[in-house]
Amino acid sequence: MRDVVGVGGAKRVQLAEFLKSRRARIGPEDVGLPVGVRRRTPGLRREEVAELSGIGITWYTWLEQGRPIKASVQVLDAVSRTLRLDAAERAHLYRLADLPTVPAVAVAEVGIPPGVPQILEQLDPLPAVVVSPKFDVLARNRAYRTLFPCFTDNVLRRVFTTLDCCNPYAHNADDLRRMVAYLRGAHAKHADDPAWQRLVNGLYTDSPAFATLWASNDVAVPISLVKEARHVAIGSITMHLTNLSLPLIDGAWMQVFTPVDESQQARLTSLPAMSEEERRAAWADHVAQWHSAR
Repeated sequence: MRDVVGVGGAKRVQLAEFLKSRRARIGPEDVGLPVGVRRRTPGLRREEVAELSGIGITWYTWLEQGRPIKASVQVLDAVSRTLRLDAAERAHLYRLADLPTVPAVAVAEVGIPPGVPQILEQLDPLPAVVVSPKFDVLARNRAYRTLFPCFTDNVLRRVFTTLDCCNPYAHNADDLRRMVAYLRGAHAKHADDPAWQRLVNGLYTDSPAFATLWASNDVAVPISLVKEARHVAIGSITMHLTNLSLPLIDGAWMQVFTPVDESQQARLTSLPAMSEEERRAAWADHVAQWHSAR
């Protein structure tokens, strides 16, 4: 063990131990190999992992011994498949191997943690939502649905392609810059993901404002700030936007909107107190005033 530490450091020690533990839990019968009568090693042998992964036995042995060799994404993916690693284990393997890009744990693989929707509803009457790193709406509470009825799929796309007169967010230049900078910061981890490419390419084509901000190459992470939200039935509301990370969903975070004072709280509270007919009538009046043909 001291030799491994001297050559590769603590991460290499952990890498060696991790690979051995994953190899030990898979029996030969699990991968269609004969069990045999002289098998002393629990689980698969090193040479079996190497063969099933399509890599050399010497190379795999060095990897499992924690030697200072550089593993490619393709090799680690092959080993991951052989050892049947799940998304979290695969990401852990990447980190231990010092690869610059760690695969994200997709929302589809982990789902929304069971308690999160309940937390969102308990926050009502404060609007609250869970968004993915590309601003997809993953879960939202009643107050958020009422205040932002058009935020059903992707927040960023709605903000950049909705006319200013009925946009749920005031077109504050700094706010827009920050949103695109958040997306740019997360995009590096998902640059080869077709869904990300479709979102970015679509926004780039449909929104000159987005195209300009994207070209600036600014990056940022979500922070808490003051945001102006708008609804045609009650006008503008100034609120604190608090961003809370959700480690169980890679890159996702919860947004909670809190009115800055009592007057803004009263305005927010008045919205769900309205009937559905009243809210629809407000939208109809807005369309008649601003969108009817003249």
